[in-house]
Amino acid sequence: MRKISVAAVLVLLAGGVAGFVQHAHSAAQKGHARGEQATPVQVAVAHYGNMAVQLNELGTVTPRHTVTITPRVDGLLQHVLFREGQTVKAGQVLETLDPRPFQVVVDQWVGQLEHDQALLDDARLDLSRYQGLLARDSIGSQQVDTQKALVKQYQGTVASDRGQLANARLQLEFSRVTAPVTGRVGLRLIDAGNMVHAAQTNGLVLITQTQPIDVVFAIPAEQLATVLQAGRDLPVDVYDQSDQHRLASGRLLAIDNQINTTTGTVNLKATFVNRDDRLFPNEFVNVHLQAGSLQHVLLVPLAAVQTGAKGAYVYVVGPDHVVHLRPVTEALAAGETAALRTGLAEGEVVVTDGVDRLHDGSRVTTGGAGTDKAHHHSERRAAGGKAGQ
Repeated sequence: MRKISVAAVLVLLAGGVAGFVQHAHSAAQKGHARGEQATPVQVAVAHYGNMAVQLNELGTVTPRHTVTITPRVDGLLQHVLFREGQTVKAGQVLETLDPRPFQVVVDQWVGQLEHDQALLDDARLDLSRYQGLLARDSIGSQQVDTQKALVKQYQGTVASDRGQLANARLQLEFSRVTAPVTGRVGLRLIDAGNMVHAAQTNGLVLITQTQPIDVVFAIPAEQLATVLQAGRDLPVDVYDQSDQHRLASGRLLAIDNQINTTTGTVNLKATFVNRDDRLFPNEFVNVHLQAGSLQHVLLVPLAAVQTGAKGAYVYVVGPDHVVHLRPVTEALAAGETAALRTGLAEGEVVVTDGVDRLHDGSRVTTGGAGTDKAHHHSERRAAGGKAGQ
């Protein structure tokens, strides 16, 4: 009996020790949890307001007209009358070919026309005389009909001569190469003294119209409805590649007639007066399109909205300073502000800085801009929750 009692006591002692160790380990874990260091973050309060819809995209400056000047006749390039980089007006003579071969052809057809015109005049006089003799039965009608046919033949010849003369004069005019549009000429591609041909492809010089000038840019297809609803005559600003200095202000000119299925975007074109030539052809610029405004939408700083595998989300700070991950639906982002469609309520506090150190359930300490307002809203929401209970 004594041995049995001793064994029972030993069993009870072992169980008590095991329970004590387990309780101590649990208490240590709870103490460690209570002592977890809070992460410092900055916060802001979600609120309703109006937001200007501004779409920021990359664009390319595109000349209104780009023309490669090529000769329309073969000849010797005699004079280059423009200065490289010069702004020329429509109709201004840029280059001249040797006009003498074309002038010779003009003179030839002038003489041919005079010769055939004289034959026509003589045939008409004979026809008039024959018709008078026919009226007095002094000549046969067949001779009159033959003379009528001869007059028509000469009329055709004269008409052909006039056409040939007009063509010769046109070729002579083509020996003077003129600018078809007002714009800036580039570097000349062929020097004076070279033979040029109408069939050549490299041209003589390139002209780009820079006043006015256009900017082509693309927007996501899902934002097309917003632009169409706002109208087509929308203000557009373009900034340099650093997106710091505004280069010009203009208006939306046109929207493409189809969506690019490869990129999911649609092309838009804006036009600018460009009097100071700050926009240069083929320059890359940042485009800011003002597409109206959204009225009474829930706004948060753009930095609060994160993107994960399942979409957009924010970290919401509770009254106990514990954050919870909340999925949201973003309606639009403009500048430093995002408009949310679903997922958040007015007055809720979201983390705007320090997000990378958080996970769902993290404890935080708040600081920075908006902290006092966030505490005020948090306390009101907590008080409201207790009153409801």
